[in-house]
Amino acid sequence: MDLFEAVKNRRSIRRYKPDPVDDKKIEAILEAGRWAPSWGNSQCWRFIVVRDTKLRAQIADTLKKIKLPDKELPNPAAGAMNTVPVVIVVCARIGKAGAGHGAPGSKPEYVTDKGDWFMFDTALAVQNMVLAAHAQGLGTVIIGAFDAARVEKILDVPEGYRAVTLFPLGVPEHEGKAPPRKELSEIVFKDKFVK
Repeated sequence: MDLFEAVKNRRSIRRYKPDPVDDKKIEAILEAGRWAPSWGNSQCWRFIVVRDTKLRAQIADTLKKIKLPDKELPNPAAGAMNTVPVVIVVCARIGKAGAGHGAPGSKPEYVTDKGDWFMFDTALAVQNMVLAAHAQGLGTVIIGAFDAARVEKILDVPEGYRAVTLFPLGVPEHEGKAPPRKELSEIVFKDKFVK
């Protein structure tokens, strides 16, 4: 699949078939994440491939509900967590990406005014992985609304690492539709930002 085709056609999928996912496809997806760029080649990401049904159910239980003024609704991705054969949890080593070199054991000094760069680096890896999944006919939805501390406990994530995001991985039950996109004229400026 052409890169631009994958970028334009990948969609967030929340309903999946229970079909198994081949280990070779998972390995290719993880390879795509491994080859993402990172700050100073720090490669702060770590990927946990969760196949165990009970663990997937426990992770699904950490997804935050959608709060409306008069009620709460389940997270639309929660059902997917219990039907897909695989969930990939993306963690990051904190204090590494974007950090300058200090004395061993000292608090890291960050090079940018944005602090630890781990969110950016893990996002690059996740984008590579979801595009690789789509190119292989698989579906994903990137989930950020979950209780990271609970997921870290469920999966024995060690101190110094954070669970950043997760995504179910499986055969889509349906084809996603493209939501409208802003025109380039609305989001691109020449030389200076113009309101």
